[in-house]
Amino acid sequence: MSAVKAGAEPLAIVFEDDGLVPNNPMPFLVYKGTVDVGKNPEATIEQLFGKNGWGAMWRNGVYDFPHYHATVHEVLGVARGRARVQFGGEHGRALEIAAGDVAILPAGTGHQCLSASDDFSVVGAYPPGPSMDLQRPTPESHAKALKTIPLVAIPATDPVMGKDGPLVRLWTR
Repeated sequence: MSAVKAGAEPLAIVFEDDGLVPNNPMPFLVYKGTVDVGKNPEATIEQLFGKNGWGAMWRNGVYDFPHYHATVHEVLGVARGRARVQFGGEHGRALEIAAGDVAILPAGTGHQCLSASDDFSVVGAYPPGPSMDLQRPTPESHAKALKTIPLVAIPATDPVMGKDGPLVRLWTR
């Protein structure tokens, strides 16, 4: 039995560059309640991401300050609990994410945890390529990010649905 609901389609949102957080013209994707996290949630998500070619995994939460990554895309799989996360920077959207949800952030997408349950746990991962960089929304970071973001390769697979997943179809330049 698969840990993923068949035929799952993510919510797709394009966030505009706000002058400090560059975001990305490719859509931010959120799968709601798609992963059956079962008895060992973190391991279930790690196996799913690994099977679909995303690695350099970590377990933690989401930083409580606004930030983005200018050299790499990121996936966040919620293993336990729930949180309210601001995506897309100050002018983006605050979304409730909970166990079984997966958020896929194209390079440059701002994110910040606004509040979380005590048991909130996330598995993060990245497609093959450069290591994660952490950028805060400053004019200097923004200027550099506008040069690096277009160079970040589009992943060959969706971390949830694999080589035929929505990311492969929706992320184009």
